[in-house]
Amino acid sequence: MKNLKTYLDINEQQYSRQLYVLGTDAMRRLRESSMLVSGLKGLGIEIAKNLTLTGVGRLTLHDPRPTCWMDLASQFFLSEKDRGQNRAAASLPHLAQLNRDVRINTYDGPLTETVLQGFQVVVLTDSTLEEQLQVGNLCHQLGVHFLVASTQGLVGQLFCDFGEKFTILDPSEAEPPGKSIQHISQGSPGILTVLEENGHQFQDGDWVTFSDIEGMTELNDCSPRPIRVRDKWTLEIGNTADFSQYLRSGVITKVKKPETRSYEALSLSLCQPRIMAASQQGKQRARCLHRAFQALHKYQAQVGRLPRPWHLGDANELVVLAQDLEPLQGDDGKKLDEPLDEALVREFAMTSSGDLSPINSVLGGLAAQEMLKAASGKFMPLDQWLYFDALECLPEDGKPPLRSERNCRYDGQIAVFGDDFQKKLGKQRYFLVGAGAIGCELLKIFAMLGLGAEQDGGITVTDMDTVELSNLSRQFLFRSQDLNKSKSEAAALAVRRMNPMLSVTPHTYEVGPDSECIYGDDFFSKLDGVAAAVDSFHARDYVSKRCVYYQKPMLESGTQGTRGSAAIFVPSLTQPYSMPPEDDIKTVYPLCTLRHFPSTIEHTLQWARNEFEGLFRLPAEMINHYVQEPDFLERMEGPQALDYLKTASTSFLTPPQCWQDCLAWARGRWQHCFHDSITELLKYFPPDKVTEEGVLFWSGTKRCPQPLEFDLSRDTHLDYILAAANLYAKTHKLPGSRDRDKLCVMLQKLPEPVFQLQAHTPIFSNDRELEQASAKWGPTHLQELHSGLEKWTGTSLEPQLFEKDDDSNFHMDFIVAASNLRAENYGIPPADRSKSKKIVGDIIPAIATTTAIVAGLVGLELYKIVMGHQQLSSYRHSSLNLAEPYLCRLIPKAPCVQQYRDMRWTCWDRLTVPAPGPGQPEMTLKDLLAYLQENYNLPVTRLLLDSHLLYSRRSSESQPKLQLRVTEVVRQVTRKEPKLGQKELVLTINCEEEEEDTTFPPLHYRLC
Repeated sequence: MKNLKTYLDINEQQYSRQLYVLGTDAMRRLRESSMLVSGLKGLGIEIAKNLTLTGVGRLTLHDPRPTCWMDLASQFFLSEKDRGQNRAAASLPHLAQLNRDVRINTYDGPLTETVLQGFQVVVLTDSTLEEQLQVGNLCHQLGVHFLVASTQGLVGQLFCDFGEKFTILDPSEAEPPGKSIQHISQGSPGILTVLEENGHQFQDGDWVTFSDIEGMTELNDCSPRPIRVRDKWTLEIGNTADFSQYLRSGVITKVKKPETRSYEALSLSLCQPRIMAASQQGKQRARCLHRAFQALHKYQAQVGRLPRPWHLGDANELVVLAQDLEPLQGDDGKKLDEPLDEALVREFAMTSSGDLSPINSVLGGLAAQEMLKAASGKFMPLDQWLYFDALECLPEDGKPPLRSERNCRYDGQIAVFGDDFQKKLGKQRYFLVGAGAIGCELLKIFAMLGLGAEQDGGITVTDMDTVELSNLSRQFLFRSQDLNKSKSEAAALAVRRMNPMLSVTPHTYEVGPDSECIYGDDFFSKLDGVAAAVDSFHARDYVSKRCVYYQKPMLESGTQGTRGSAAIFVPSLTQPYSMPPEDDIKTVYPLCTLRHFPSTIEHTLQWARNEFEGLFRLPAEMINHYVQEPDFLERMEGPQALDYLKTASTSFLTPPQCWQDCLAWARGRWQHCFHDSITELLKYFPPDKVTEEGVLFWSGTKRCPQPLEFDLSRDTHLDYILAAANLYAKTHKLPGSRDRDKLCVMLQKLPEPVFQLQAHTPIFSNDRELEQASAKWGPTHLQELHSGLEKWTGTSLEPQLFEKDDDSNFHMDFIVAASNLRAENYGIPPADRSKSKKIVGDIIPAIATTTAIVAGLVGLELYKIVMGHQQLSSYRHSSLNLAEPYLCRLIPKAPCVQQYRDMRWTCWDRLTVPAPGPGQPEMTLKDLLAYLQENYNLPVTRLLLDSHLLYSRRSSESQPKLQLRVTEVVRQVTRKEPKLGQKELVLTINCEEEEEDTTFPPLHYRLC
């Protein structure tokens, strides 16, 4: 086996998103793991696919059975030509292509003690209860982590047994919370008060450490201490009576401590199951399904087959078997007196022979994640049973669907939903926005469902991106040979191989206002629905607005590490998608915090990012603008022109002529940022400064900084110089250098930079002072900089556009070095390159298991949309956190209803004015107002097109417009002609006596 560290170093880019979820230590443990997946039907291949993408060490596929028609409904690596061949052997070549670093082999013999002891984790997916008990007992005795995963139609089951003493090394995904300290008392116990307004968020029994405390230094880097919560802001932290008096600053941080959990063998857990459920009602339903699965095993043992699809007699037999089972025991060991939900068991029985891709995606993701936990010790495992069902997908009228034996690839789906529904699926026309991780999983599910696979059906998928190396660990339709190819085209080709009947049209356009000429009226009018698989809130919001406009259902999903969500938005039935508030999407830090008072690594990284823009992009762009339009500054307001000139002054006042000039500039910049500016700051605010309130200025979140002394022997110091000098050279189109030895020699020859604070750079203690000062811009300073710019004789420069993923461009080298030097100034723990890249690049952590689950949840909602469910209670919005683990499915909210007089509407409604009939003239503005009054009882007072005011009852200027045609009014006000082929105008109205928060439905004024 190759050196693991070398392996991870080589493949860090491939696993970058996943490493942010698991961490390096857990990833190394996975690379050393050995796993067995038994049963290679749809569920087994889902698990194997997720494990392969994640990069486990060795994977064995166990299945003695041949491929049949029923397998093709969800086994995406099998095709019609594989019928009769061993399922594991036929799947092996496809799995091997997913990740060549995973050693995959097959085995079709019995699972004996000798075989099992060679594995760390074993999962059974297509097995009898007898086999589960036999293998489960052996695994428990051998210390092999054991799972059972099973899907029957619309229901899934998962069981975990990780042994009697399983150690969870890292229970949660989140970074340990740290809070700034306001005060610590001397006493027994010592009372700690946090600074944050929203409190500390610690819990009784948490273990904590302390850092950067001034005064009570005995606590810094001490062994972890347990705490007790007093209230939202105060904690008891143990005896501090003999410690020094607390002065200021400091951070209290929660320590992640390993936990131990005990698991029972399957044979014991069957009658007293510990079941994960989101509610007590959910737990009762799960216990009923637990009994249903046991009854199903008994039925199969007696009859030799599963209950026939929608066969009431077979279903009733299974109900009787479930009733005859011994009652389950509760946590206290007492027998539970719970009536059997016969209707639930009957529905389970009648659909149990089905094999559905969405259900397998959900259970396959859950099972694979638990296997990863077993091998890595990362995250909290399932304790011990989970049941999942989506029986709400069945027809709302309860009528059994008509079905026939077809011997086709959709037999597993037809067994549940019938022939007519399968035909309806094939005729659907869907638009998939995004072919990334979720998009790939959705396309796979669409292929298995046969969505758009019939005549007149089809799927359009668009994605403007190309395949990158980091995509290969979670976007499973792509292979190494697809690198740098269009994602949508590569994904379309891949799913056509899974289902040759699928009609997929790939596009490479970004969905937005600029592509409305492509995705406009004609395009949307032919669609049955839209699936949004994008990683931007703004993109989802835009797609949602288009779906509301065209009255189309939207399927939406997203992931972040082990967290995920899936939702459905149905016209007139559910609330539309709502984007989170802007402040929740991106954190905006106060400028004074970034400039003078950073307290976290996030602050120093944002400061470094601002430095990058202000040194290597904005000056070059500004000078290029000046070269093209020398008078552009004269058209600006004074403060704006001053900002532009201050930004560009570093480049145009003393432009470099050679590499040595760039080196001298970088050395001077280092001195200014990390020594001189800090020295000047401490002159303004000395370490012992006290505020008017009698509190030390440098306390709480304000860390007192220390200037740094340049040291050639320090790697971080040289990293900054090398990166800054190369970027400055590249901006000025000069050659750079990577030779660190020559760099050191040249730096030794440079004179020591003279202390010189940049002119016109006052220091402010908060953003309010900064804003007030910005309003008082200096005309003299503006003229000085303008005169300097007029002397510019150079050509255009080369702005550096930040790119985090190119390790050769010095961009991240500069960010990491600058941020960590800044952090050293302020006593903030540094961040390595990986963490810095994640924060500054807004990288979303990702792992294949979460992606598979949310795609499966979306697929279940797709069933309901295509079937035409009309009841809100049939639909589900889902959220999950695999690290806990947690899965919750809730009925979505109905749309809000607004009212004006007798008129009631929701955001899905619209007002429509028909186009004039053949030979009839277009309405005048007066006609339109009268139409709205007569047909909708709306006395309109204002009429707008976008931001253009077409009519106002109070304005005398509007009176002459009343006799004009509506389109004439639009031309007159907007000074634009309607777009070629435009079919309608969408207008906004206001009415008399309306409430302040009333938003009337949009007015669709038809042109043709």
